[in-house]
Amino acid sequence: MSKQAMREEAERLIKEAMERKAVTVKHGDTRIEATCGKCGAKNRVSAAPGQIRVPFTCKDCGHKQVTL
Repeated sequence: MSKQAMREEAERLIKEAMERKAVTVKHGDTRIEATCGKCGAKNRVSAAPGQIRVPFTCKDCGHKQVTL
């Protein structure tokens, strides 16, 4: 089976599932990789859909800040 045939088959199956309402599509939280402005540690922060700037506390030094 060629790649094009597999793509077409996948699109057909997705379209059929959406028509039957068997699949629900929902938006989850966005994960942001933030760097601490004080110590430089990497922090993983969850942001709700629509939020751009999320407050967080650094996991290493405890510095409170907001994502960019």
